[in-house]
Amino acid sequence: MSRRPVNPARRFADGGGASFTSALHQKSRSSPYLSIGLVLVGALLLIGYSYSNSGGFSSDTNAVSKVEGDISCTAEVHRAIPILQKAYGDSMHKVLHVGPDTCSVVSKLLKEEDTEAWGLEPYEIEETEGHCKSLIRKGVVRVADIKFPLPYRANSFNLVIVSDALDYLSPKYLNKTLPELARVSLDGLVIFAGKQRAKVAELSKFGRPAKLRSSSWWIRYFVQTGLEENVSAIKKFEQAAGKKSYQPSCQIFHLSS
Repeated sequence: MSRRPVNPARRFADGGGASFTSALHQKSRSSPYLSIGLVLVGALLLIGYSYSNSGGFSSDTNAVSKVEGDISCTAEVHRAIPILQKAYGDSMHKVLHVGPDTCSVVSKLLKEEDTEAWGLEPYEIEETEGHCKSLIRKGVVRVADIKFPLPYRANSFNLVIVSDALDYLSPKYLNKTLPELARVSLDGLVIFAGKQRAKVAELSKFGRPAKLRSSSWWIRYFVQTGLEENVSAIKKFEQAAGKKSYQPSCQIFHLSS
């Protein structure tokens, strides 16, 4: 008796159909657990995001953030505030910060005892949180191009702190901006200058890449423009930094007004 060859399609329909139905039932049974797992992961991510925004994950040692892969000297200012207070004492009573994200620096300074703070944002602010909008509305923070005369009277502030601003200026504009910063400061000028170049992605924000300038270049430039280093403040800052094991990620210069 001859045997008919088995039809592969029929074998799949007879045997494979059952296994497929079984797998489908298993998938439907496991889907509630999968949904619960996804909900839990999403909740944990939301909690972590909210906690990090509230400052729960921040500390003096990891406050240095990265801007497009480069060190943010404005974030370095946050770390340096306790050291600056030791070095400048009463001169921290009335402070102007000049640089991007100045709202964060001003907010931190305003939390310090007996400290008045103002901010000058040298670049257009595209998106701002409610607290920053409030500071701008009150006139505590202003937006102005630092290549032009600053909107303040002479000696308006005890101390002027600059970060992530002068690195993007050519010597032509530095010749105008540095004397202006010194003009509005009574006791001194502190400059936080970067050590790394800005990436090409930052060109649209700052207009040009940051200049990688050495400390010797800056010191030579200060001498040429008639600005003197504040030797007393430098010594006090170094002593306070040594006691707290503070190692700056940016170059810091202390100038006399």
